[in-house]
Amino acid sequence: MIDGQRKTGAAIRWGMVGGGRGSQIGYIHRAAATRDRYFDMVAGAFDLDPARGRAFGTDLGLDPARCYADYRAMFAAESARPDGIRGVSIATPNNTHYEISKAALLAGIHVICEKPLTFTTAEALDLQRIARDKGLIVGVTYGYSGYQMIEEAARLVADGTLGEIRLVNLQFAHGFHNEAVEEANPAIRWRVDPKFAGPSYVLGDLATHPLYLAEVICPDLRIRRLMCARQSFIASRAPLEDNAVTLMEYEGGAFGTLWTSAVNAGAMHSQRVRIVGSKASVEWWDEHPNQLSLEIQGQPPRLLDRGMGYLHPEALADDRISGGHPEGLFEAWANLYERFALAIEAHDDGAPERVAGLRYPGVEAGIEGVRWVENCVRSADQGGIWVDYR
Repeated sequence: MIDGQRKTGAAIRWGMVGGGRGSQIGYIHRAAATRDRYFDMVAGAFDLDPARGRAFGTDLGLDPARCYADYRAMFAAESARPDGIRGVSIATPNNTHYEISKAALLAGIHVICEKPLTFTTAEALDLQRIARDKGLIVGVTYGYSGYQMIEEAARLVADGTLGEIRLVNLQFAHGFHNEAVEEANPAIRWRVDPKFAGPSYVLGDLATHPLYLAEVICPDLRIRRLMCARQSFIASRAPLEDNAVTLMEYEGGAFGTLWTSAVNAGAMHSQRVRIVGSKASVEWWDEHPNQLSLEIQGQPPRLLDRGMGYLHPEALADDRISGGHPEGLFEAWANLYERFALAIEAHDDGAPERVAGLRYPGVEAGIEGVRWVENCVRSADQGGIWVDYR
């Protein structure tokens, strides 16, 4: 159980790029990073407007002198300080992730980045190389993977409860963008602009979340080839899609589907992960994240609840309060930030083997998400053909 006892030494001095006033995700980064005192925010470059960013940082209680005009100034100044930041979270539009992450790594600063990590697999592999050479970590905030019941699903697969995995059925299909809402909302507008979002909209923005959850639950599955069709139901979003369906063939014979959409009118999130084996199935729904459906052939269906003693110990390790009480997205993100902190400390101590078995979305997860999107776009833009994955 997580009870506030820190598993590292001193809190990690930490900064942010982006995530300023009006940001959709800045607050959850700050709340998750500081919930268990693993990180101490001491610096930031929060806004393209330096004055606005400085005012926001001051409102957060930071020293105005450490509220920087841009990330370059922050990395230069902080890397020269004996008390400078050791890690940075990047919460900016997609097109900046690679250059900011690279600059941070070259300055000797650990990186926690929003997804997609980069626009291209080549860029992501470059970050991996730099991080390896510098002895640094790159984390990617696939926040849903911090939920306790995702770990339970993974343990059920690992212990053979499901049998041989046959089907992976994934979706993340909300309805909030069923009209051209970006026309009146700048926070959404960049997501449908290729200059800022990259080669996709919902494939990169939504679909990579359940894709990573499937990787956590079924780590031995490898995609052999895929086929993708994507549509722009709001015509002004073309060439970026607001709906897509992807079929995946895995090595060994398993088959997967992933439907992702921003125009599923009336739906809230509708992020679901269903794993079907030869003996049983599990299903997780992010709108009811504290429960996991387990259906064993020939037995009554079961609804497993967070925090209960019948769960695997590895899942119970993520508990923050006794069973029956709901835990939410902030707790899941805090679980991730705890793991990022453990990994950062181990690498700073020159002992990365200390966290060899620690599960967190690192640079490999970032690479895989970018590679998957690239292949989906390649398939869809050739008329929805099957393409080899690697």
